[in-house]
Amino acid sequence: MAAVLQATAREGMKKSRLTQLRQQGNVPGVVYGKSFGNQPVFVDEKAFIKTLRSEGKTGVISLDIEGKKTNVMIYDTQFDLVKNQFVHVDFYAVDMNVEMDANVPVRLIGEAEGVKMGGLLQQMLYELSVRALPVDIPDAIEVDVSELAINGSIMVKDLTEGANYKFNNEPDEVIVSVLAPVQEQGAETEEETEAGDAAVSDGEGAE
Repeated sequence: MAAVLQATAREGMKKSRLTQLRQQGNVPGVVYGKSFGNQPVFVDEKAFIKTLRSEGKTGVISLDIEGKKTNVMIYDTQFDLVKNQFVHVDFYAVDMNVEMDANVPVRLIGEAEGVKMGGLLQQMLYELSVRALPVDIPDAIEVDVSELAINGSIMVKDLTEGANYKFNNEPDEVIVSVLAPVQEQGAETEEETEAGDAAVSDGEGAE
């Protein structure tokens, strides 16, 4: 059963009204969708944060707009770092019977062998696009990097698609890789040191 979040319809987009709503502990937002239309709303910020933490951005939420429930997903949020508060949220009304595209966060699992040997882990993709019914969209895509060696990489094509979702990304897109250790500036390899010593010896014997 989808989590229920209470919402109130609002009229007007005046800045003074939006400021007032935020000061009262609410988050202004809008609900939209192909068959839904467009409806400005506001939700209690504490309730919204609790729902976001429990359901994530890919979870389906039952948004109760003054008694009328609509299945939605959190499409986008705006957060004010200075005031430490959400200032706006976009809800997308979904059709539970129609597949949709969604960006799902990538979650790396394990410690790469290459990192243990001094390599540097580099993550290129933090989200992957999937196509699925709303109820089948995963919370995250787990990528096991435990066996990833230095100069190794994991591409989209290396992942196994879920039974109920498909990846939209190009197969050859690199998700994560391990770079070789970078030699510190000024450090010399054993070969370079030996070559330098030989040059000094030759110079001392020349007049």
